[in-house]
Amino acid sequence: MVTILDTVTGKQRPRHPEKQKNPENEIQRKPAWIRVKAPVSKTYQETRSIVKDNNLVTVCEEAGCPNIGECWDKKHATFMIMGEICTRACAFCNVITGKPHALDPNEPENVARAVRQMGLQHVVITSVDRDDLADGGARHFADVIAAVRAASPETTIEILTPDFLRKEGALEIVVAAKPDVFNHNLETVASNYLTVRPGARYFHSIRLLQRVKEIDPAIFTKSGIMVGLGEERNEVLQLMDDLRSADVDFITIGQYLAPTRKHHPVRAFVTPEEFKSYETAAYSKGFLMVSASPLTRSSHHAGEDFARLRAAREARQASAKD
Repeated sequence: MVTILDTVTGKQRPRHPEKQKNPENEIQRKPAWIRVKAPVSKTYQETRSIVKDNNLVTVCEEAGCPNIGECWDKKHATFMIMGEICTRACAFCNVITGKPHALDPNEPENVARAVRQMGLQHVVITSVDRDDLADGGARHFADVIAAVRAASPETTIEILTPDFLRKEGALEIVVAAKPDVFNHNLETVASNYLTVRPGARYFHSIRLLQRVKEIDPAIFTKSGIMVGLGEERNEVLQLMDDLRSADVDFITIGQYLAPTRKHHPVRAFVTPEEFKSYETAAYSKGFLMVSASPLTRSSHHAGEDFARLRAAREARQASAKD
């Protein structure tokens, strides 16, 4: 089990204390279609320096994303705001679990500065869950969006938010800040929630995405799931229908990879052919954009996907007028 250093006490503690008693699962050998290159490029190091110099956290590092080498080589990074410690303990996630620190008042400006330094045309901003805060961190999200808009007006902004469960009025604060894309991941099918995402509620997340569209139909909505967690194909198809009933524009589907032996085990490695089948089904259900592959992650190729998403909406609107 991975440990971290508590900088206050100087003592080491588990990164995931809630998983200490879990049995150790066998780490299966990855199939040939899941291979990534080690991050060694000069641009990767430059991106890493910008992140560190601005005292920022990225989900790329904290979640152990397999695409970090590719993305950072292009100076693409997904900023994780509100600290590196999450109040939830999802069975799949590698982000540290525990009691978070106070919000950093300088973080909005630090993120904005990094966006400008990296010359980002499209930025993805996510966060840990902050159930300890009265608004779940909604105001902080809005402040970060405002700071990026001021520093880099041409940059489009995608946010990947928590569910703001039991935080009255929080969603409205974030939507009022007008991100270009509002992403909230379902992560898995409904039947897995008690074991995979026990702190969340499947239909609350569906309703959250639906509510975004009700407040501001111009904002693109997006959600993602992992497969290989023990789901059935018909459950994934039902999830697609649930998202479309909430008018969600974009779905991402990627392979679950267990961060450690203590995390939820990989139940199956889904083949590229199965991912292609999911993509075909999702488009047939009316999604504007679908990204489905073993290495798909929520923010992978987000900038290119946003351009395609916007073009797809324009094409559909033009077709509707004919």
